[in-house]
Formats: sequence, structure tokens, C-alpha cells
Amino acid sequence: MTTATGAVDEESADLPTVGVIGLGAIGDGVAGSVHAAGFPLVVSDIREEATARHGEHGAVAASPADLARAADVVVVAVVNDEQVHAVLSGPDGALAAAGPGTTFVIVSTITPGCVRSVGAEAVAAGVDLVDCGVSGGPAAAASGELICMVGGDEDVVAGLRPVFDAMGSLTVRMGPFGTGLAAKLARNLVQYGGWLAAYEGQVLAEAAGIELSKLAQVIRASDAKIGGAATLMFRPTVAQFTEDDDPGFVGAMRNGADLAHKDLLAALALGDELNVALPLAAMTEARTDFIFGVAGDEEER
Repeated sequence: MTTATGAVDEESADLPTVGVIGLGAIGDGVAGSVHAAGFPLVVSDIREEATARHGEHGAVAASPADLARAADVVVVAVVNDEQVHAVLSGPDGALAAAGPGTTFVIVSTITPGCVRSVGAEAVAAGVDLVDCGVSGGPAAAASGELICMVGGDEDVVAGLRPVFDAMGSLTVRMGPFGTGLAAKLARNLVQYGGWLAAYEGQVLAEAAGIELSKLAQVIRASDAKIGGAATLMFRPTVAQFTEDDDPGFVGAMRNGADLAHKDLLAALALGDELNVALPLAAMTEARTDFIFGVAGDEEER
């Protein structure tokens, strides 16, 4: 028995009911997107103001457990490990309350330990669980254009495809359970590392008397021509090239590494002249051969 309240559109009766636990920046957009795609909706959040607008076109559950009883697909969009356990774990949690055939999708960015823990609980409860790292932010969530990185059983993920299509513009199954959120963490590493590089570049430019808005303008324009951080992500491995690889291609990568060394050393020289510390530039120059795959058998520095 559920205490979820609210009417469900009769025209959506042949679609699975989607429940969203947590109506923050991402969950609120996901709820709106799946409703717009025609799915019956049930929501749960501790903030009444967060559930109010969704109650106009869906059901509001009194608790995560009540939501799990009412939904076929449960999207968990809370903030952290503690909140994930609070809504899913234990005898009063959503996993224990769910019936056979219910599938859970965790879009919260959580630690690997939490992923494994709730995964084990899902197995014990006899329900399916996939992890789904999402990227794109609140605007993409609201417009149904999230990038979804999914880890889980292939057939389970395939069955969820209509829901993912409602949530996002691109869904990629990264591998077995756990790989979706691992991909999100790797993607975040690229993002935050790129922001550090942008900060350090601004430090150098500002010290040289350059207006930062002009630097941003040329970076945006040049990235559109040569690509961003994913430019070198074209190989199936980050292992270094060997003598078995195509010599011409390896030579081209060696030339690229040599050019990067030259440019980075020049930037470091300018930093020295301007008395500006550029630790990321120094680290990048030291590891350039590894970045381009031409370090050979050298030990990682």
C-alpha cells in the first residue's frame, strides 16, 4: 500500500511509472523531462516546496519507500553517500520496499564504496540497480539533454533505454555495474583539471598585461578548430607505444610531444621572467612524453 497522492495521466498507463527521489538541481529536471516524455511520475523529497509543482502532473510519495512501492523505475538523485544510504538502505529504505521488477538508477555522484554497498543491498533485495553518472548540469537536466554514463547489466540497461532517452541526449553503457559512476569521476577529473589549466593560463596572461576576456575569446575560437581535452582520447589504451606500432604514427606523436615540450618550456620561461609560479605547466612538461604515448619503458614520473 502506498501513500503516494496525485493523479496519473491515463494516456501514460502503458508506460512504466518513473519515480524520482531527490528534487535538487538534477532531480527536478529529470522529473520534468520524464513527465514531458509521457511517463507517469511519482516524486519524493523532504522539501514540500520541491514536490509541489510536480504534484500537479504526478504523484507525491510520503517517503522513498512509498515511492519504491509505486514506481517501476526509481531514479535516485540525492547529493552524497549519506543521503543515498538514507533513502535506499535498511529495512525502511526504498530497496527493501520495492517489488519484483523494480529497477533503480543512481545518478548521484558517490564514492566507489557506496556504489558497492548499495549494489550488494539491491542483490539481496532482488531488484535491479544501475549506476548512471550524468553530465551537463541543471540546464541539460531540465531540457532532457543530460549525458548519461551507465554501468550495469546489458539487458537491464537496454530495458531502461526509453527512460534514458527522456532524460538525456546521449546514453553510453560504459560496462558492468560501477563503471557508470567511475566514468563520471574520470570525466570530472578532466573537467576540474582543465579548469586548473585555465586558471594557470589566466595567471600567466594577467601577469603579461593581457585582458582575460581576450584570452577567453581566442581559446574558445581555437578549441573549436583543434578540439579540447578529448583531442588525444582516440586510442583504446593509455599504454605507451611500442616497436610493434606504426612507425610513421609514432613519429608523428613524437613530433607532437617535442612541440609541446618547446611550447611549455617557453611558457615556463615567461613565468620566470614575470615571477609567476606555474606548477601545472611544469608537471605537464615533465609528463608530456607519457601524454603523447612516447615515453617507452621509462618509469612514470
